[in-house]
Amino acid sequence: MIAQIKRSRRLRRKIKNIKKISLTALLGGLVTISVIMTLTLMVISSYTSQKQSLIDNTLSLNYASAVQMSQTLDSLFYSMQESLKYAATYFTDMDNSNTKELNSTLDLVRNSSNFFNSVSLVDKAGVVRSTSPYSQASVGHHVSSNAAKEAVSLRTSYISEAYQTPRTKRRIVFVSEPIFDSAGEYQGTIGGNIFLQENNILSLSFGSQLKTSNGSYFFIVDKKGTLLFHPNTNRIGENVSKNEVVQKLLVNKHGKEQYKNLAGVDSLAGYYKVPSTDWGVVIVSPTQTVYDQLNHHIRMLLLYTSVPFLILTLIVVRVARKLASPFAMLADLVNQVDKGQVELPVMKPHWNREADLLTRAVVGALANFRKQTNQLVYDARTDVLTGMNNRRTFEEVIQEWIQDEVPFSIIVLDIDRFKSINDTFGHHAGDEVLKHIANIIQLSVRPEDVCARFGGEEFVVLLRNSESNVAFEIAERIRITVEESVLPIDRSVTISAGIAEYPKHSTTSTELFHLADNALYQAKEEGRNRTVTIQSVIK
Repeated sequence: MIAQIKRSRRLRRKIKNIKKISLTALLGGLVTISVIMTLTLMVISSYTSQKQSLIDNTLSLNYASAVQMSQTLDSLFYSMQESLKYAATYFTDMDNSNTKELNSTLDLVRNSSNFFNSVSLVDKAGVVRSTSPYSQASVGHHVSSNAAKEAVSLRTSYISEAYQTPRTKRRIVFVSEPIFDSAGEYQGTIGGNIFLQENNILSLSFGSQLKTSNGSYFFIVDKKGTLLFHPNTNRIGENVSKNEVVQKLLVNKHGKEQYKNLAGVDSLAGYYKVPSTDWGVVIVSPTQTVYDQLNHHIRMLLLYTSVPFLILTLIVVRVARKLASPFAMLADLVNQVDKGQVELPVMKPHWNREADLLTRAVVGALANFRKQTNQLVYDARTDVLTGMNNRRTFEEVIQEWIQDEVPFSIIVLDIDRFKSINDTFGHHAGDEVLKHIANIIQLSVRPEDVCARFGGEEFVVLLRNSESNVAFEIAERIRITVEESVLPIDRSVTISAGIAEYPKHSTTSTELFHLADNALYQAKEEGRNRTVTIQSVIK
């Protein structure tokens, strides 16, 4: 009996000495765990949804860029052929024995444009009569390449596949046009060579786009899957027909997809064919760049939410004994937050001062999270320098208007000789000019119109329910205002503008922008500081 009493006393002492968990620690711990779990779920949900969104946006952007680049290449080769057709008229009735005149005329043809690295004149027998630059090893001899022989025999417009010349071992593309005399008799061909592994019209036109800071790049392949253009010039001439995307181009498919390239790198590609040459343009972004961007967003999300939640936890620990009921209600609210889409309730003042402060802290933390999320969305759709809409927003709006069949006009504006402003006054002054002109543009249009900085010194304006004549008046008002305004540099600045109208000129966004851009190019060609509306569209 005595032994049992002693054992009972020792047991009570042990129980008494066990450290009890206070309600403050218990509730504080539960709230901390709840907050961490909620934050974890929010991060996972945000990561998953934003990852797919970024991948889809990157694929769409790459595909749109591939389409635009394909159209640019098509236009470029059309211009090359037109240039050669015009040059062929110089040699219609020219005496082939007059070597000096042939050489000087051919030099004039080559130097009048930067389309070709070299130009050659071949008679109907396949004998080279002149070259520019002049090559004594070629003049007077028969053409040696199969492409040149085929061009002579076909007697029509010709664009060769990429091939390696027998003598110089250069990898080239050959473009030619036939020459006929005034009687319609075939006299030979005039052809231009593009040296693929040297500075050429392709690198001049697209060299700045070869590889961006985020790792995106593009390449061009011919109809056999041979590389014609690549950031690594040593790879030009390599056959990449085993590439998944290239295989689809070879069977005349176009689109966008996630795939692994020949090096095993997971990539996001948009691809499209060039109609005039049957080449393919592929724009690639490593998937890792999307993950890097997403990880940055998640880090910022954690940074913005960790401090408020930490403060919230400390407050809860201090007042947990008196605020058990409000604390449970707030924990339930936090658990309901999913992807930041839940509407925050209007909280009524609590009878307890501490509970009221806690309620405001929670709602404030969630509102701050919502604010940061909205800021990320705003940054993704807004040009940082000017505060205007960016290119992504412009493309979304124009696609939406076309889908809804809303008539509108598009104005493409470009600052004349902007590079000289940066070179003379510095990039900071150039940025100030961009902001000043962006402000003029925004003040010149209606609230329902959309202004965007398309890139560099180029801006676009979408005028809802406006015809091209109205767009012309607005563009002229902007142009005159810019010309007459006081700028932050000691120099006048002018702009040029091109206009196209939907659906009058085109029913697709890409072609409509291309037409407006062509009108802008015409304005530049006609002397700058003017507005041009596209007048005719060749269907």
